[in-house]
Amino acid sequence: MNLSILILAVVLVLIATRGIGWLRIRIWQAMLGGAAAMLLSGQITPRQALAAIDVDVMLFLFGMFIIGQAMVDSGYLYCFADRALARIHSSDGLVFALLLGTALASALLMNDTLAIIATPLMLHLAREHRMAPRLLLLVLAFAVTIGSVMSPIGNPQNLLIAVRGDLANPFVSFLAALGPPTLVSLLLTYGVLRWMFRREFHNVLLVHTPAELQDPPLARLARLSLLIVMLLIGLRIGLTVTQAGWNFRLSHIAVAGALPLLLFSRRRLAMVRRIDWATLIFFAAMFVLMEGVWLSGFFQRGIDALHIDITTIPAVMGVGVTLSQLTSNVPLVALYLPLLQHAGAGLPALMALAAGSTLAGNLLIMGAASNVIIIQSAERAGIDLGFLQFARVGIPVTLLNILTYWAYLSWWAAGRG
Repeated sequence: MNLSILILAVVLVLIATRGIGWLRIRIWQAMLGGAAAMLLSGQITPRQALAAIDVDVMLFLFGMFIIGQAMVDSGYLYCFADRALARIHSSDGLVFALLLGTALASALLMNDTLAIIATPLMLHLAREHRMAPRLLLLVLAFAVTIGSVMSPIGNPQNLLIAVRGDLANPFVSFLAALGPPTLVSLLLTYGVLRWMFRREFHNVLLVHTPAELQDPPLARLARLSLLIVMLLIGLRIGLTVTQAGWNFRLSHIAVAGALPLLLFSRRRLAMVRRIDWATLIFFAAMFVLMEGVWLSGFFQRGIDALHIDITTIPAVMGVGVTLSQLTSNVPLVALYLPLLQHAGAGLPALMALAAGSTLAGNLLIMGAASNVIIIQSAERAGIDLGFLQFARVGIPVTLLNILTYWAYLSWWAAGRG
């Protein structure tokens, strides 16, 4: 077997099993070990490894993590949620509002970031309103996955497609191709949750406890950062639509948004220390590992030997959903995207890759890093959400999601001629 593929296989086994015997290994540690093995075994040179790390993706993640951390540290997230939910007094309304609101937020803040900052909020709401924590944790998991599909900055794999797929207007492309089926999928997901957790919905009037800001100056800066991000996203869309002569990268949006916090907050060093460095290490190592696998030519030869069209919407979505359960969605996209580009795939195939690889996160726990983040955070609070509990709801949700996106993308692609 090709040594690069052997290293990849070992990494995937470690990610799936989370350790060797009594030794616990985290996802980022397994990926970092794989990248180191690639370098030490000569499968990739140090120069190639450095060139493989996508600086745009790394800067974007760093900037958005800073903004998310500031929202939590200042208490702004909880105050915002309190104001948004103040008029909702039923369990049905709360679940629907959380599903829709969290989905829309994930399209802006990235699903992994929202998984980190919103899990404590879900547990707090479950305690406050005497609802099953598992229900609200599943609401969060499904919402951040589905909502992130329709945005180039909604999740890391979409960001890879937007940056490395050279999309002229990623925000408009994602919204046009994936926005309508996302809204339909959210409604279908609410229906599944309402049916499968029907005993958990009660008729008791909900009374919300007002939240208070923990750090008002930091909250003001966090609001400013969010405003900058939204304005720059709007500006980028406008520049593309008007075909202006200049543009800026997605990483510029995140860095510009984080600058007020990094320049003017007295807690800047504490925020930098507390951001999700493990995820940043994971991505840097993943770029190195997947570049080594790509240079080996193994997957290119395997696809050629199958003599199938890997660019059709059913094929792309099928591969995205199934193989993401083994490799997780980000490594899968890092491998599959170059194959699609080499085959001359168009925008519909790229959108199908975004949808399939992302929706894979709703099927099983291992399908998305955001699921792992939510479950690990809940376990630290003493709440358990097991593999079978997740799959019992995730499987029907995913089947409905896939059918919805497949039908719409096929219609949308046909309309493009």
